[in-house]
Amino acid sequence: MFPKVLLILLWMVTIFPSRIEGPHAESERGPSARHDDVYGPKPQGPQKKVSSEEIKPTTVDTRPRFGKLVAATEILDSMLNKYDHKLRPGIGEKPTVVTVQLSVNTLGPISITDMEYSVDITFCQTWYDERLRYNGSFESFVLNGNLVSQLWIPDTFFRNSKRIHDYAITMPSQMVRIHKDGKVLYTVRMTIDAECSLHMFKFPMDSHSCPLSFSSFSYPKSEMIYKWEDFKLEINESNSWKLFQFDFTGMSNTTETISTVAGDVMVITLFFNVSRRLGFNIFQNYVPSSVTTIVSWVSFWMKKDSAPARTSLGITSVLTMTSLGSYSRKNFPRVSYITALDFYITVCFIFCFCALMEFAVLNFLIYQHTKPRASPRLRYPRARGRVLTPLRARGRAQQQQGNVVCEVEDSEDDSDEEEGPSCPAQQSLHPGRSHCPGGCSKFCKYLCTARRCEGGMWQQGRLFIHVYRLDNYSQVIFPVTFFLFNVVYWLVYLNL
Repeated sequence: MFPKVLLILLWMVTIFPSRIEGPHAESERGPSARHDDVYGPKPQGPQKKVSSEEIKPTTVDTRPRFGKLVAATEILDSMLNKYDHKLRPGIGEKPTVVTVQLSVNTLGPISITDMEYSVDITFCQTWYDERLRYNGSFESFVLNGNLVSQLWIPDTFFRNSKRIHDYAITMPSQMVRIHKDGKVLYTVRMTIDAECSLHMFKFPMDSHSCPLSFSSFSYPKSEMIYKWEDFKLEINESNSWKLFQFDFTGMSNTTETISTVAGDVMVITLFFNVSRRLGFNIFQNYVPSSVTTIVSWVSFWMKKDSAPARTSLGITSVLTMTSLGSYSRKNFPRVSYITALDFYITVCFIFCFCALMEFAVLNFLIYQHTKPRASPRLRYPRARGRVLTPLRARGRAQQQQGNVVCEVEDSEDDSDEEEGPSCPAQQSLHPGRSHCPGGCSKFCKYLCTARRCEGGMWQQGRLFIHVYRLDNYSQVIFPVTFFLFNVVYWLVYLNL
């Protein structure tokens, strides 16, 4: 009896386990533990049973979608299966006309040393290919860079290019659009480093036209023709232009035919016109040169006996101009002609050198005039032909003695006076001669170093220049001459 009761109890426990654990587990975990603590898909609530009559099959309309895709694939396959990309359109019948359009993304920088410039462009070419005509609802097909090699593309190359960089990340930056009437548009982006011959005669007031010429590499004019339709060059000014020292002033184009071994080739050339800005060179070259030249004139207001100060100032000015001339050609092409900046710096160097030589000439003339001389020996002329009486001989000797003393008389005044020694007796006895230091007799008719020689008879019809007033003359001549030079210089070079 007892074993039967135990078997009945075990059977009841195994049949109803959830009824015993259910209320306790739900009370401990809370009502939300059923759905939140389960890893995996959440259990769904009881669903309402739907009869078989209410269940309808969901049909996905994939036929139109895949139908257009299949139609596009069939059109492309039909065009490219029998297409020979090695032959140009209209071969043997008519030349292929290629219409060119160009969009500039970035222009510059322009390298003066290498005489080249960089330009980032989007190059578009359009032509008609009858083999690519099709019928269908598609107006055009766009092919990426991987399929470009399956079509005929014009062999355009840039004649004055040094380096060309194309873009291949993440895909090649080229595209082909095929229209249903056979019109083909080929677009590619590239950066070109091209030659630009810079003529630096007017540097830094120069203007340049940097060319970009292109043509077919192998097709002559009888087989391929390039043209601009309503010439218009798109300039994308929103992008950064790296011209730095230049301003973009405009553009132009020319079309010409060049004879080559392959035949007459049509060449189209674009010109990017730029002009240089003066700001950098004004502050780096013109202002320092002018200031150095003006500083060298300070020596004209110094005393004549201040030889160390005047010499140091003159030599420093000359060396400074030499350094400025070398610095101006540091980042400059090695051309054999003189530029406008070289001419200006050369003239400033000449002004500084002349200011130094002015003091050297003045010091030399003063030294020659004030140096001590040997005492002369008095010589009396011998009587010829007839014997003079004692009275006449005594008068003649006194007259000759006075003349000799007058010729060697020097000023003992060592002060900084502008006038030289006086010689009134000499002026009265020799009206056609002036008193000059040794070694300067050739300049006696132009220079005067004697006191009160301005009114002498020797000066009649001659130019009077007082050597002791050479600094006074330089204080006026140098600034006026430099000012006139600047006026003529800027008027000429700015209007050329």
